[in-house]
Amino acid sequence: MGRIVLNKVSKSFGDTEVIPPLDLTIEDGEFTVFVGPSGCGKSTLLRLIAGLEDVTAGTIEIDGKDATQVSPAKRGLAMVFQSYALYPHMTVRKNISFPLRMAKLDKAEQDRRVERAASVLNLTDYLDRRPGQLSGGQRQRVAIGRAIVREPAAFLFDEPLSNLDAALRVGMRLEISELHERLKTTMIYVTHDQVEAMTMADRIVVLRAGHIEQVGSPLELYHTPRNLFVAGFIGSPKMNFIAGKEAEKHGAHTVGIRPEHIMVTEKKGSWAGVVGVSEHLGSDTFLHVHETGLADTITVRAGGEVGFRHGDRIHLTPRDDVIHKFDTGGLRSE
Repeated sequence: MGRIVLNKVSKSFGDTEVIPPLDLTIEDGEFTVFVGPSGCGKSTLLRLIAGLEDVTAGTIEIDGKDATQVSPAKRGLAMVFQSYALYPHMTVRKNISFPLRMAKLDKAEQDRRVERAASVLNLTDYLDRRPGQLSGGQRQRVAIGRAIVREPAAFLFDEPLSNLDAALRVGMRLEISELHERLKTTMIYVTHDQVEAMTMADRIVVLRAGHIEQVGSPLELYHTPRNLFVAGFIGSPKMNFIAGKEAEKHGAHTVGIRPEHIMVTEKKGSWAGVVGVSEHLGSDTFLHVHETGLADTITVRAGGEVGFRHGDRIHLTPRDDVIHKFDTGGLRSE
């Protein structure tokens, strides 16, 4: 079981409050992602759950038991860090089994757990190699294997893919998602990358300055962001925001329109503009349109075959059914 409940948990360093009192429940077996910009408190919150930082106030429950004052080693959690933190002189087998040896489990049980973890992570053929003989992705899998053998109530991942190149990040993202499907164990994953959050999470916790801005499934956050911050953070490319008379037509202070919800034509549309930079990605083209009179730049996600060039005058038409409305306080108004 891996249900984790935070009750009025806060954290201060001296006179600086980095996590104001918050409540959060992570259900057993759930893949929860903490996401937000640098400095928003997501890693600090993870470390509070792990016991690597002491809470200033509030309580943390793990499987119905108060774990607030319980040492990290006795919380039944396993953490995977951004740094692999492997022992270079040890084989993969010994790196994975290290926490079991420290716990003085018998050799047969150690071998059983290591072999199972290696099978799950496709590391069986690498057990006798040393970390220096592995790729970055393989080293990260070894670090995850070292967590798996502990058979924890929950896994805590602190930006585990940050040291990998783009291709390896995508591959490991899929592997961690597959791992969750196989193990059905609670996982909490910290990232600043909203694409990782959208593709991996059952539920996303969006943080800003230590506050929880919104909690929900990826599609809930995409379709019904609670405020301007969440609307601008979730989605790639970012949502376009328009204020002034255009927003007033929709009865709002600000309206938000996602780039994929704007149709682009050559001669006729709701707004006219001039194409600036075009980013051609093959299946998609991102057009950055200027001189619309609405905002400095309107970003449009068009088909990969679109033929507009820098300086072309084009017309844009937003889909009225997916326009997001926000009030003067930046809160969703519908």
